[in-house]
Amino acid sequence: METVKISPKFQVVIPAKVRKSLNLKAGQRVRMIPIDGKIEVVPVPEAKSLRGFAKGIDTSIEREEDRF
Repeated sequence: METVKISPKFQVVIPAKVRKSLNLKAGQRVRMIPIDGKIEVVPVPEAKSLRGFAKGIDTSIEREEDRF
């Protein structure tokens, strides 16, 4: 567990050990989620890393005749 200090501008530095373990890069976006008095920091994946995530999904569903 790492401890960080909040700056006067409410900024924090993510410790190197944590950055390396999560493979975080400078400029990468993260979500700050408050949960029961705690903050969860969740990396936001880049859009291009999601390409093809639904490959092979079955899209053959029956549709009403008046729908495309």
